[in-house]
Amino acid sequence: MSTDFILPDIGEGIVECEIVEWQVKEGDSVQEDQVVVEVMTDKAVVEIPAKFDGTVTKLYYAKGDIAKVGEPLFAIDAEGGNAPATAESKPQPAAPADSKPEEITKSSASNGTATDFILPDIGEGIVECEIVEWLVQEGDAIAEDQVVVEVMTDKAVVEIPAKSDGTVGKLYYAKGEIAKVGEPLFAIVEAGSAANDSATAETPSANTAAPSAASAPAVASTARPAGGEFEAPQPAAEGKALASPAVRRRAREANIDLTQVQGSGKKGRILKEDLDKTASSTAAVQSTAPASSAPASSATVAGGTRTEPVRGVRAAMARQMAESVRTIPHFTYAEEFDLTDLRIMHAKLKAQYAEQGVRLTLMPFFIKAMSLALSEFPIMNAQLNDDATEITYFDDHNIGMAVATKVGLMVPNIKQVQNKSLLEVAEEVNRLTAAAREGKVAQADMKGGTITISNIGVVGGTVTTPIINKPEAAIVALGKVQTLPRFAADGSVVGRDMMVASWSGDHRIIDGATIANFNKRWQQFLEDPMQMLTVMR
Repeated sequence: MSTDFILPDIGEGIVECEIVEWQVKEGDSVQEDQVVVEVMTDKAVVEIPAKFDGTVTKLYYAKGDIAKVGEPLFAIDAEGGNAPATAESKPQPAAPADSKPEEITKSSASNGTATDFILPDIGEGIVECEIVEWLVQEGDAIAEDQVVVEVMTDKAVVEIPAKSDGTVGKLYYAKGEIAKVGEPLFAIVEAGSAANDSATAETPSANTAAPSAASAPAVASTARPAGGEFEAPQPAAEGKALASPAVRRRAREANIDLTQVQGSGKKGRILKEDLDKTASSTAAVQSTAPASSAPASSATVAGGTRTEPVRGVRAAMARQMAESVRTIPHFTYAEEFDLTDLRIMHAKLKAQYAEQGVRLTLMPFFIKAMSLALSEFPIMNAQLNDDATEITYFDDHNIGMAVATKVGLMVPNIKQVQNKSLLEVAEEVNRLTAAAREGKVAQADMKGGTITISNIGVVGGTVTTPIINKPEAAIVALGKVQTLPRFAADGSVVGRDMMVASWSGDHRIIDGATIANFNKRWQQFLEDPMQMLTVMR
């Protein structure tokens, strides 16, 4: 008996995630705790394991789709019936005609199992909409992407398409009624459902009210029911292509201009078959074109664009940076550091500890020296509340490192640096850097930072104006280390290893003199490592 795995709460405030990679296919056998899928939240990539042994029977999302917390992620057939008792299902009787949407998640029909289509989130802040017009009736055969209903929000009229082929089982609202986001809108008996499917219809567990599998994207079907009712083909409105998000994404991937596609759906709606026909005809034209014309046509292509959604970590970074600049008055302070002596000491220690399997970079020195300076300037390790009425001082120095990753910028932080040795800091730097580059930083490592270091020098920068990682009060960006000519005490010119540190501070609680004095103390520790060793605990 197949059981739906419900996407659990994977972090405070996280309501959705993107499918990064499925580690299994439908039909694969899995074991308890085996990783089934990797998903990306707005903070990190998370691995989702199986809860028991069994066989994967259905993957409700494709790679790149957005999955909702609390909705089915995949279905698994437990081996030997060893699924938890709360996840097992019992047959359900057919739903009565007067059932309310809240009381129905699945209902059986004579020719298959009816599953509810849950009204999705159709706009930021929109929680309900009015039924403008049903374009189908109960009992009608419908095809994937066929428009079922038009609803009106407080901003526009929106067309809601079917996610799979099937037959309309029930319309839960009448024209003019108000439908709620997240509640069933209509029920559909999917094409190909067995007559005895109702005997295995699943019910939510006693502890978790699981939404129906129909609320997750159905697996795309290439077959269309012969009885599907369509109007005669009509052209779309001039300059506008009528198509579902799935069709639009497929068109982008195939580099097809939707305004040049003739839609065969109702009101000229473009279906997936229309894209296939367009792609086929384009390929035929290209194959019959003279070979000599190919280079000329490729040489004249210009002005192309590509649009992709901002999701996950990049979306979170965009919101965080915009909020930081909007609410915090930034000011910048920069100073040049002479790291010649530090690099000499680092080279000796690096070789020594490399023999012991410890990778020692310059970053642990920067972090530990900053912690020593923070002990003398606690305001740099403080945070101001949103209405600027209270300052909170933190005893722990949780120093963050900005790391560029394949999924966007991440800022994990090393906890309680004031209590760690230089080698312990180095171990944490290596652990967090490796995890961040894989996009798999634990939530605990992302929270609670008090100040941040960004190392732009690894990509060649020298001076910058970093954006504060709100709600922290300051951030520093390290430029690249360069061997530059400088005057020695006797007037001779010597080569010194120089680096610029660029600070941004919250001018509501930090003034120029404070950040200059703090930076000077940090600079002393780094330019003369012996000073750092004398005060290090």
